Amino acid sequence: MAASRVPRRRERRRASSTRVRILGWHIAILGISLVLSLVLLRSILLDQLSDDIDHQLRQEVAELEQLSTGRNPNTGEPFGGDIAAIFDTFLSRNVPLSGEAFYTFLNGDPYASSITPVQLFDETEIVETWSAITQPTQAEIESQGGRVRYLAVPVLSESGDQGLFVVAHHLDEARSQLERTFRTGALVFGGVFAVVSVASWFAAGRVLRPIRMLTEAARRVEDTNWSERIPVTGDDEIAQLACTYNEMLDRLEEAFTSQRRFIDDASHELRTPITIVRGHLEVMGDDPADWADVKPLVMDELDRMGRMVEDLLLLARSEHPEFLDLHPIDVHELTHEVAGKISALSAERAWVLAETASVVMVADRDRLTQALMNLARNAVEHSDAGSHIILGSAYEGSQVRFWIQDEGVGIPEEEQERIFERFSRGRPGMRRSEGAGLGLAIVKTIAEAHGGRVAVESVPQEGSVFRLVLPIDGPQEGR
Repeated sequence: MAASRVPRRRERRRASSTRVRILGWHIAILGISLVLSLVLLRSILLDQLSDDIDHQLRQEVAELEQLSTGRNPNTGEPFGGDIAAIFDTFLSRNVPLSGEAFYTFLNGDPYASSITPVQLFDETEIVETWSAITQPTQAEIESQGGRVRYLAVPVLSESGDQGLFVVAHHLDEARSQLERTFRTGALVFGGVFAVVSVASWFAAGRVLRPIRMLTEAARRVEDTNWSERIPVTGDDEIAQLACTYNEMLDRLEEAFTSQRRFIDDASHELRTPITIVRGHLEVMGDDPADWADVKPLVMDELDRMGRMVEDLLLLARSEHPEFLDLHPIDVHELTHEVAGKISALSAERAWVLAETASVVMVADRDRLTQALMNLARNAVEHSDAGSHIILGSAYEGSQVRFWIQDEGVGIPEEEQERIFERFSRGRPGMRRSEGAGLGLAIVKTIAEAHGGRVAVESVPQEGSVFRLVLPIDGPQEGR
């Protein structure tokens, strides 16, 4: 029990490892994507914030310029060159945005400012810097309250007074708000990351479930049990794998069933001549006359065993690529040649050569001759003396068709597919020979090796027609 549990634990560890690897890659990719997204988002937000601040600075300056072209609300007259009145009116009407402040200078001295928690007028260095400005200037400066971005615009009057309007924005306050928003977004992203990771763990298990089922099914497959199949749902790669596995089991089940039947039949067929030979040798006495009586029978059985072994070797070699020796052959000439050979099989049959195809095809001459000889021999074995056996060939499109027709006992419809199986000789009542039942199996093997097929049409008590249909260009790659 302990030994049997070790592989199972290893397989479970391997399955879990696959799940962990899939989830690990998923988490790594998702995590990197989220981090990069947050970095990119922060950069975009900072750029957007900078653009918004610049826009606000320019907008405040534009409003001041528009106000300076209007009228003084206290007098109803144009402002003219009264810079102080312009500054007073602007500061009374305009409320700075969050983090924003207005500062005004008159003739180089601080004049008035908006109400703000941080008064930059208290910082001498900044006041001196702004007092020296003579043209529109946008820049950033470090203050006691943090980094400040400002836009300073000189204001001149006809009377010679010089004014300076400064709109300043405290960057640290704006950026701190952005950072709070960013941290909130990061927490939301982290929560999504955690939820998606947990969901991915269960999703990976569901995706890998068919693979676990496949592993368990493969473990349950035995020589006596090939019925295990994987239920297939969907049409993704996993479903295709399950379909392929089921198809493989179908082929293996068919192959093992055929192999078992082949071994059983072969052992029975080979055991019979061995038993006959052994039995006669055991009862044979010392008299030389006994050997003279037994020898023909022993040699006949040994010849039959030899033919059976040669047929089995041919069927085994049919799986090898070099089974066929392909060359262009003249079908008309081959048909006449085979007609001459099969006529020697039985002088009691009336051999008829029908039409022949005048075409050249690519095939193995010897194998093709062997297949036609087997069909002719089969016709002789299942027909009566004096009956006709017809051989012919024809060219149809891209195929060459050979046929042999007899006037024999025929084949019932339910037997017509089975007669091409190895060691199949029909029902006992239908047998007309003691052959091993490999002749038609060899014909089918040769036909399929050429990329073609063999077919039969038969009516009981009227006869049969066997057709060998082959491609004219020979077997194609991958067929």
